[in-house]
Amino acid sequence: MRIFDAHCDTVFRMWEEPHLSFKDSTDLHVTWDGLKNADARVQCFAIYIPENVRPESKFDVALEMIDIFYRDILQRFPKMKLVTSKRDMLHLKEDEVGAILTLEGCDAIGNSLERLRTLFRLGVSSVGLTWNYANAVADGILEERGAGLSSFGKQVVLENNDHFIWTDVSHLSEKGFWEVLDIGRYVIASHSNCKKICHNPRNLTDEQIKALIEKDAAMGVTFVPQFLSNNPECNISDVIRHIDHICSLGGIDHIGFGSDFDGITKTVSGLSRYEDYASLVNTLLKYYSNTEVEGFLYGNFFKRFPK
Repeated sequence: MRIFDAHCDTVFRMWEEPHLSFKDSTDLHVTWDGLKNADARVQCFAIYIPENVRPESKFDVALEMIDIFYRDILQRFPKMKLVTSKRDMLHLKEDEVGAILTLEGCDAIGNSLERLRTLFRLGVSSVGLTWNYANAVADGILEERGAGLSSFGKQVVLENNDHFIWTDVSHLSEKGFWEVLDIGRYVIASHSNCKKICHNPRNLTDEQIKALIEKDAAMGVTFVPQFLSNNPECNISDVIRHIDHICSLGGIDHIGFGSDFDGITKTVSGLSRYEDYASLVNTLLKYYSNTEVEGFLYGNFFKRFPK
């Protein structure tokens, strides 16, 4: 079955450790060999600027990561194709994998819409407004004051709307979440789980999940252990529990996956690399129909891609 994974931090890891090879490095969760062997169809690659980068350097670091994406992934692996529309995805050949460039947190753009539009021109198709803390756009979920969107942040969401770009609410403060749902046209949660199952601040409440469903948005269940379970160890059954819960809220046609591979050090037992998607698929097919599993793995994110 084809896979559309809405979030990984592989480009960040390759920026952080330039010796890593995208082909088959054992220190990466997502590699070309892994994608090829696991029936990957579309992989989203995030630009994530770490907190220790000076504000004046953040946009430059974003450009460095985009250069890695083009030079060390697309150029070196010609069957990995930049996709920016459904048409691009539909025209992928059987042996090709689509790559979507995303922004995780608007720290890189400061308070500049020109920088945002520049990133669109470089291929960014999804914009997460924050990481965990505050920037010029909004507060992240761990910012204690819990503010929502700034005036500039509302401009960013409207700019996303105008350019048919996803606005990603994962990591965003709860107040910001509700404000995005009010004004955002193309909304997703790329990598978030259910707070009812695991009470982590990064997870979404039932009210938020129902609102995403009503908005006809997709939600990527993520493989981050501390977002899956309150226990120190977790396995694929914990992933299934979150899927079951979203389904119970009416979200069976809104579930996808956003692994967060390469953004985590500890992994789910039996789901530690991209190749392990096969184990997840086999488990899903015990509980859900082929059509439902195809939706989880690919269709639900694909049909909501804005372009």
